Amino acid sequence: MLRYILTIFLSAFLLFQVQPMLGKFILPWFGGGPSVWSACLLFFQLLLLGGYLYAHGLSSRLKPRTQVCVHLGLLGVSLLFLPITPADSWKPTGTGAPALHILALLTVCVGAPYLLLSTTGPLLQRWFTWTHPGRTPYRLYAVSNIGSLLGLLSYPFAIEPRVWLHRQTFAWSLAYGVFVALCAWCAVKLWRVTPDEAKLDAEPDADTDEPRTRTTAGRRALWVALAACGSTLLLATTNQLTQDVAPAPFLWVLPLSLYLLTFILCFGRERLYDRRVWAPLLFASLAGVVLLLGRFSDAPWWVQVAGFSAVLTVCCMVCHGELVRLKPAARELTGFYLMVSLGGALGGVFVSLIAPGAFPDYWEFWLSLIATLALFCVCLFADKRVFVHRGWGRLGWVALVAGFFALDYYLGSDAQGRVADALATSRNFYGVLRVKEYGQGTADDARYLLHGRIKHTAQLQDRKRRNIPATYYGPHGGISLALNHHPCRAVGNGALHFGVQGLGGGALAAFGRTGDTIRFYEINFAVVALSGEYFFFRQDTPAKTELVMGDARLSMERELREGHSQQFDVLALDAFNGDAIPMHLLTREAVRMYWKHLKPDGILAVHISNQYLNLAPVVRAIAEASGKDALQVIEDNDTEHFVWYNRWVLVTSNQKFIRDPFVRKTVTPWPKGDTKRILWTDDYSNLLGVLD
Repeated sequence: MLRYILTIFLSAFLLFQVQPMLGKFILPWFGGGPSVWSACLLFFQLLLLGGYLYAHGLSSRLKPRTQVCVHLGLLGVSLLFLPITPADSWKPTGTGAPALHILALLTVCVGAPYLLLSTTGPLLQRWFTWTHPGRTPYRLYAVSNIGSLLGLLSYPFAIEPRVWLHRQTFAWSLAYGVFVALCAWCAVKLWRVTPDEAKLDAEPDADTDEPRTRTTAGRRALWVALAACGSTLLLATTNQLTQDVAPAPFLWVLPLSLYLLTFILCFGRERLYDRRVWAPLLFASLAGVVLLLGRFSDAPWWVQVAGFSAVLTVCCMVCHGELVRLKPAARELTGFYLMVSLGGALGGVFVSLIAPGAFPDYWEFWLSLIATLALFCVCLFADKRVFVHRGWGRLGWVALVAGFFALDYYLGSDAQGRVADALATSRNFYGVLRVKEYGQGTADDARYLLHGRIKHTAQLQDRKRRNIPATYYGPHGGISLALNHHPCRAVGNGALHFGVQGLGGGALAAFGRTGDTIRFYEINFAVVALSGEYFFFRQDTPAKTELVMGDARLSMERELREGHSQQFDVLALDAFNGDAIPMHLLTREAVRMYWKHLKPDGILAVHISNQYLNLAPVVRAIAEASGKDALQVIEDNDTEHFVWYNRWVLVTSNQKFIRDPFVRKTVTPWPKGDTKRILWTDDYSNLLGVLD
């Protein structure tokens, strides 16, 4: 049995180690948003479905020795696709259909090895039933999930902090070669099985010692529905967590690890799923998430992570626990796994491809919670042994139905409330944007642009005040200091050429003066459309404005290759994504490239206001690596002037600017003895070190 354990464990480990690895590798290429991970998960779920379909067809239609020849032949061919490092030629050149681009990229880079890895669990379990008749293969499924879980958890805590990305993909490719050798070892055992020994259809089930009848279409549909609900919960919860914190492996891996853990518990120890325990926990967790989405929506990051993780765990335990209760005899094993994989893929398609076009907000999260309770009720109804079919059954059904409609009402109200009072709503690959207006009829009547729950830009509606940038750009803030007190302002015509990563509502255009040129870099067409229709900063500025579509870093790299250094006086990094700056914009290599676009006395202004991340050590480390000074500027709330708390770091070697009396008076000193520095590079960045 050892050969099967080692092969299945390693295949699962590699299967789930490659997911965050390649997700992180291509994250900078597609704007650094959480939808990159959703697209990656969709790809892996589709390939998993393909692998299970292959395993089902191979094991049910071919003789053992033919299976060995076909499978080992394909494994040999897959070695030609190594190493799996994505080539730079796959970097996008525009903003069209990023999800499809990601799917094509991953197919070419890792499609063949991943497909064959995904066949290992069901195929080798089927081989095991032939080589070890009478023994249950389901515990090997638990071994597979343990390997998957260790593959995931080892990445953010052991691999990501210590091994550079290019070395990670190379090491993974070597380990895949070891996996191929282990598969060949298992095939040797199967080669000795005769055709008569492989006929197990009439055998009793190893778990019950009693033959089971063929599975009905209704039961198969329930397999698919339960698996799809769990998959939808996984992706929707991940989006919920990452939209306002940061799209990073740690917050990708945590939900996926919990999802796999429920598989391990349910399939490894079936008695751990007891409805008498998990039914009350289901109702308690659903009530808790209602509070988390409503009254405690501004809770600290760790409370939100804990709360959403808890509801994901409980709901997935219910889905997967009911799935195990419905599992078939061993002879239908590959068909069962195929239906489970189909459900997982359907959940991925729903969240990644259908929901962004169908819903104005992340409604799939609300729907997945309601679906979990609905499917639980269906499973209770189908099981005649439970209490709702006896004695107090009528009262039980009343309680279940009442709980279902109460959840539906509260979650529906919360979902509708997020978009009900919006002037405009837009959702695409890069997230959810809303335009809202608050304070109508008052002096502070203002229009806001929100990404998720974060207010990015606000513009006062009073004509006399609407060109005041305010909010994060007050008169004593970092960007105001850089633009209004740059030494160039006192020389010649005082014109500045400055660049801005992230358009938002276009508030930085309010700093423009006659003769200035402002070059905006923006990846999201929806931002451009909403800022042009509902905000007036760009229309009203006397400066010349330019707009470059696409990821800011890739666009600036392309400009350099074409010989067009912008020679900015000031470059502002204001490319928020939810409440987080995409990490690929703050690496050593990125900043080196920025300085090729800046004049020698230029100023790099980095906006690091954030509820959850302390990015100051990262910016200070980059400044030191560049041989520049880092000036911290903190501006507190000022309701009278419509200014919100904001924090900027100005990186420069311009001594005239640094010694300016007003600048020296405005700069916030760094805390004494603060020596913490975290240098991010393209091959290394770790979210855990900057969580506040």
